[in-house]
This record gives sequence, structure tokens and C-alpha cells, in this order.
Amino acid sequence: MNTPSILVVDDEPNNFDVIETFLNEQDYTLHYAAGGQEAIDFLDVFQPDVILLDVMMPGIDGIEVCRRIKAMPQWHPVPIIMVTALTSKEDLSRCIEAGADDFISKPVNSLELRARVKSMLRIKQQYDRINTLYSLQENTIDVLQNNLDELCGNLAYTLPHELNTPLNGIFGVVGLLVEDYEDMSKEEVHELLTIAQKSLQRLEKLTKRFFQYAQLEMFSNNPKTAETRNTLPAKISTKTLIKNTTKTKAESVDRTGDLVWDIAELDICMSEKDFVFIVDELLENAFKFSDSGTPVKIISQLKEGNFHLSISDQGRGMTADQIAKMGAFIKFDLKDYQQQGIGLGLKIVKRIIENHGGKFSISSIYKQETTVEVILPCA
Repeated sequence: MNTPSILVVDDEPNNFDVIETFLNEQDYTLHYAAGGQEAIDFLDVFQPDVILLDVMMPGIDGIEVCRRIKAMPQWHPVPIIMVTALTSKEDLSRCIEAGADDFISKPVNSLELRARVKSMLRIKQQYDRINTLYSLQENTIDVLQNNLDELCGNLAYTLPHELNTPLNGIFGVVGLLVEDYEDMSKEEVHELLTIAQKSLQRLEKLTKRFFQYAQLEMFSNNPKTAETRNTLPAKISTKTLIKNTTKTKAESVDRTGDLVWDIAELDICMSEKDFVFIVDELLENAFKFSDSGTPVKIISQLKEGNFHLSISDQGRGMTADQIAKMGAFIKFDLKDYQQQGIGLGLKIVKRIIENHGGKFSISSIYKQETTVEVILPCA
């Protein structure tokens, strides 16, 4: 195994000398950057497994450096330990929001430093092992063409990261509260709990969707459910559901004025819950990857005896290659809109539609527009 690489970012060379002394008995390769921009510019050279990042630096401070590094997909998995003399809970919460994985206070204690670096290295090594397994499995997907193999391979790669992101936020907040809650004001406690609540909501949404997807896959691939699939659910009226669902979603992101409706009164056979999920997910993506003030069109109509629903936006768009690879647990470079996700919602939508004998398609012009179309049998 390669010697772990530790990058120390600090504008004071003496601080690097102290850290080097504390870690000299460890089998690490240490690198030094005297500023945030230098560290970012030479990441490819240093290839760090862990970054020790000073918060208070001239020019770009440590919090902004952390945010920029975590925004780069190839460096997002590298744990960042913030080295700080700050005691303000507001400053520490800003570090958490920027993506920091751990903290160590100044003056640095040698035992604490070695323990925290070792802990972060374990996390990075675990991620690398998972990534290696993913790469091996990725090479077999095209040959096997098996949904279950694809699910397991991609899941092993993405699930730990997607779960760790909200968990890191929760653990960071809980750690601060356990250590210092007696010295915090009510406002500081409330702010930290709000951060933890957002992380918990993200974690809850993610786990529910994984469970929902797993259920749909089992339902779709189990021959014993063929008879159940042929039993149509109750008939529902789509117009009111589309109006109510899209209005609620638009209000939640303050984009009610962007909605453009052209909706026919048509009935289909599907559970109301599944249909609402489809509309909500497709509209969420349309809002997520288009700017406020641009129209989002929702059209439903009868074509050749089938129910057709299309949702169009004038946003980022996708390339033909991205559309071809659309599936569960596949990430795309969406940095223009600062969005995270693994495509699971669209995969669930596609599976629900297929289970009801329908079709799902995406057409797009890169950086101009995207239209998602759903075709379902009418009741």
C-alpha cells in the first residue's frame, strides 16, 4: 500500500515544523502549502489522503479553501481537518457547512493530532477500497447487462458517500453541542440544531428512496408478481393531481410564476401516491437545473389513445452521453447549479412507469432545454 500523503496548509512555516515533528514517527509523506490557492493549484501534485487546513490565513481563508476543494468531485472524498483557534460556534458551524470532516484546536496536541489523522486516513482508505471495487464491477456491467449487478456495483460506490455527507454534518453538530452547549446561547443552539435537522431530513429522504427502489426492483424482477402487475389499480383523474402537486412544489421553491400549464382532463389506472411521486420528482429536477424566472411547462394530452405528460425547462440540459447513462447511482457534473444527487429519483420514476406498461424518455439540448415525457395507458 502507498505511503499516506498528508497536506498541511498554513501560512506560518513554523506551524508546519511543529506538525512535522509530531508526525515524524508515522509512516506519512508530508507536503506543505503556504496558502489556500497554492494548495488548490498543487492538489494533483500532492495527491493528499488527508488535508490539515488552517482556518485563519491571509487571502483565501481556510473555510473558503475547504468549500472549493469539496466542490471538486475528484477531491471531495479527501477528509479535511480544520486547524483552528476559533471558539465561536458560528465559525465552527461555517466550517461544517463548508464540508470540514473534523477539527483540531490550537495549540495542537501531539496525541490528538496523531489520533485524528489516523481516524481520517481510515475513512479515506475505506473509500478507496470501495472505489476500487466499483471500478472492477463497472468493467463487467457492459458484459453482464444485469440490473442487479449494476445496482450492487454502483451502490457499493455511492451509498457510503451519500450517507456520510449528512452523517458528518450530524456528528459535527452533536460533537459541538456535547462539548460546549453550556456556554452557548439559545440562538447558537438553535442554529446548530437547524443544521443537524437539514442533514437528518436529507438522510431520511435518501434511505426512503433506496428502500422504495429496492422494493420496485424486487417487484419487477420476481416472476411471482406477474399476476399482481397485471391487476390494474383504481382509476384516478390526473388534472387535479397535476395542478395541486406542481403548485405545491413551485411554492416550496418560490417559483409559482414560472409554471406554464396546458393540462387535459384524462384518467389513468395508477395509485395516486405513485402518480404524485412521478410529477413531483420530474418537476423538482426541472426547477433544480433551471434558473428562477425561466418557464417550466407542464403539458398533458391524449395521443393515440394514451396519456402523455411532458415537463420542459430552459435550464442546463444534458448531453446525449449523459442521457444514455441515466440510471440509479450515476453522478453527473452539475457544478453549475451546485446540486448533489445520484439520479435515484429518476430511476424510481422510470421503474414505476414501466411497471404500469408505460414509457419514459428524455430529450435535451445541452445548456438550453430539457423535456421529460411520460406515456401511460389511459383508463
